[in-house]
Amino acid sequence: MSDRPKVAVIVGSLRAQSVNRRLAEAIAKTVAGKLDLQIVDYADVPLYNQDHEADPPAAVIAFKDALKAADAVLFVTPEYNRSMPGVLKNAIDWASRPPGQGVWSGKPAAIAGATPGAVGTAAAQVDLRNVLTAINVAVMGMPQIYFTHKDEHYTADGGFSDPKFAAFIEGWGDKFAAWIAKMNG
Repeated sequence: MSDRPKVAVIVGSLRAQSVNRRLAEAIAKTVAGKLDLQIVDYADVPLYNQDHEADPPAAVIAFKDALKAADAVLFVTPEYNRSMPGVLKNAIDWASRPPGQGVWSGKPAAIAGATPGAVGTAAAQVDLRNVLTAINVAVMGMPQIYFTHKDEHYTADGGFSDPKFAAFIEGWGDKFAAWIAKMNG
């Protein structure tokens, strides 16, 4: 058993070749000595429907259980139309319901995102941060990860090709581990 904090990673894109999944995997590889990052699959979580709260679908129960078992959450989101993807918001909504049975309150979290564009998911991260604050997620403020995706930014084994960025992510990992320890005190 590891003494590293267990971090559930929620990638905001369900696409198998998602640039955000690739970013999440590279972050996990870079901070593996400090944090145990595991991507949580939520592809089968249906659209939220309050009629199903009393007897939620199995995929919702499994998703919530994975989040409950984690010490923290890392959201890695793309930016669609200057916001987070609907599938990510849907998953967040399911895990916050029904009232009093959500899994988010007080959970330490961080946000990252990748896009081929120059703004690096800044607008999506602002929207996501607002939603997470409303459900009492303890989101780490700094440092923030806005990644401009290009294939050459990765090594053949899935790490980061730029040593300065890899060092930044290692430092981020130290700060996130300290944030998790502080919040879970």
